[in-house]
Amino acid sequence: MTATTLDPRTALIVVDLQKGIAGMPVAPVPAQDVIARSAALAAAFRAKGLPVVLVNVTGGAPGRNEAPARGGQPPADWADLVAELDAQDSDIRVTKQTWGAFYGTDLDSQLRRRGITQVVLTGIATSIGVESTARFAQEYGYHVTVVTDAVSDMSAEAHANSIERIFPRLGETGTAEEITKLLG
Repeated sequence: MTATTLDPRTALIVVDLQKGIAGMPVAPVPAQDVIARSAALAAAFRAKGLPVVLVNVTGGAPGRNEAPARGGQPPADWADLVAELDAQDSDIRVTKQTWGAFYGTDLDSQLRRRGITQVVLTGIATSIGVESTARFAQEYGYHVTVVTDAVSDMSAEAHANSIERIFPRLGETGTAEEITKLLG
């Protein structure tokens, strides 16, 4: 469903736009476009006095399915947010150890304290961190909107599945331009 409105208390959640992930090959939206659109949306949300949540991941959930680090130990700045996001002191920072930004973090309580009723999602990877965060947000009762041209994936097929089949069942979708217009 195409984005129709934004609640007065909407937060932007930017998922995993960090050096180690943003530097990976993604499709179909180039990482630099995801970053540029996410940064523009973050600036627009800040200008309206709405919260911006910057999420990074520093590990993975333990267990049998834990994947070994590809190519050895990641560089020291792997989890650092990309500079283009222009992180502000007022931004909410969430560091996660799993795919989604809600599980094992204080994100839900941070949003509820601020009276947030809707979340707008951008980031990489569409079918992993973004989708997991969207699913939890919907289960927690937030209105969910995914910015379709500000998400991308390591697999174009996985991206398409999330965009075409999953996100329309969780909420609304729209382009960065459409979301910016809805911000007013």
